[in-house]
Amino acid sequence: MLDSAEFLTPAQIVAELDKYIIGQHEAKRHVAIALRNRWRRLHAPIEMQREIVPNNILMIGSTGVGKTEIARRLASISGAPFTKVEASKFTEVGYVGRDVESMVRDLVEQSVNMVRQRRKEEVKAQAAQAVEDVILDALIPPVTGGVGAVKPNVGFGAGDSNYLPDADHELNERTRERFREKIRNGEMDERKIDIRVQQNNSPGIGVIGGPAGIDEASMAGLQDMLGSMIPKKTRKRRVTIAEARKILLDEEAAKLIDMDEVKDEAIRHAENAGIIFIDEIDKVASRSGKGGGGPDVSREGVQRDLLPVVEGSAVSTKYGIIHTDHILFIAAGAFHVAKPSDLIPELQGRFPIRVELQSLTKDDFYRILKDPKNALTKQYEALLQAESVSLSFDDSALERIAEIAFEVNSEVENIGARRLHTVMSRLLNEILFDVPDQIGPNAQVLITRELVEERLRDMVRNRDLSQYIL
Repeated sequence: MLDSAEFLTPAQIVAELDKYIIGQHEAKRHVAIALRNRWRRLHAPIEMQREIVPNNILMIGSTGVGKTEIARRLASISGAPFTKVEASKFTEVGYVGRDVESMVRDLVEQSVNMVRQRRKEEVKAQAAQAVEDVILDALIPPVTGGVGAVKPNVGFGAGDSNYLPDADHELNERTRERFREKIRNGEMDERKIDIRVQQNNSPGIGVIGGPAGIDEASMAGLQDMLGSMIPKKTRKRRVTIAEARKILLDEEAAKLIDMDEVKDEAIRHAENAGIIFIDEIDKVASRSGKGGGGPDVSREGVQRDLLPVVEGSAVSTKYGIIHTDHILFIAAGAFHVAKPSDLIPELQGRFPIRVELQSLTKDDFYRILKDPKNALTKQYEALLQAESVSLSFDDSALERIAEIAFEVNSEVENIGARRLHTVMSRLLNEILFDVPDQIGPNAQVLITRELVEERLRDMVRNRDLSQYIL
């Protein structure tokens, strides 16, 4: 739990975030401290651990400035379960729609998947051995007999195809070992064998609109219970040995994993390391100066439903009860119409750390195109590399792309770094279409400032840029 962040100081966490996100240093510092504090709490005296609660963070900034990416990368650095939700999708309890506790159930689901996958990796070698035995049995069935074996009585063993005398048994074992080596070396990957695979029972089980008073977690638990009561069916499939290895590996690994232990660990992991990112929190704020009726009532209802979850409560999931006291909540919103002070005071108090993210400048756009490990330019280079075409960009071209993206954001609507996707798509669409028919393998394509001016001339001149809004 939090192992990957154990030796990362706040400065090192910021350095990791800098690899993917340009600017927003204040926000990075706050989330870095929040992440390190989680590790610190787990190493504090036992009697104090329960008392130390996370300082939840409220990010304020326009779309496309990096709010979601900061939270997502933070979860990746820490190896923590992470889920993103939009506050505007929630409805007040008693209305049709998602209830706020569903985000906690989503987080637990992520945690279970993470722990299960790690456990599978731990038993991978043992599972691979079991898969090898299954494949070998399909090729050369094992036989009884050999030294020390009791020969069957007359009338039984004579017709028993699985019984062989000592010499033939040894020959069978030697043959199996030779085939085992061939399987390990991949020499028989294309040979087809018959295997039996489990069928999923779940499609046949469903409860439509369950009884009143039964929540989502209870319904999911009921479905799981019904599924476990029905014997698992298998069916025969004829596949290559390479395919059989992939199909059977998951099944054999699952047999070696204790799901009760997985569930317990996943709950603990979600409770102590989980991160929930609540986007569009401003959409559930009551507008200043508005009356207390209409949609504002529903918005305030959602806030009041959020409050106990963020404060710390016990939420029922199909894997068990999870306590939300030490889950880190990061909320974000543009707050163009509403203000943070329009949130109910109790909810404001649960997000003591507030950080305002800055709008992106032309220099920021240039760095976003050039510096991050997953920069958009590097993504397009990788796409064309798949066609054996080399794509590269002049610095002057990148500067012009950044200028155009900034100008369009200023004149139409500021959608932050997402504008770069629009501009780059417009710039490279013709090249992407011409490869590989017109531009063949081993070609080298250089994007210059002149080419950018030529391809984006209409975009720059046309003041009605609504067609380019995402």
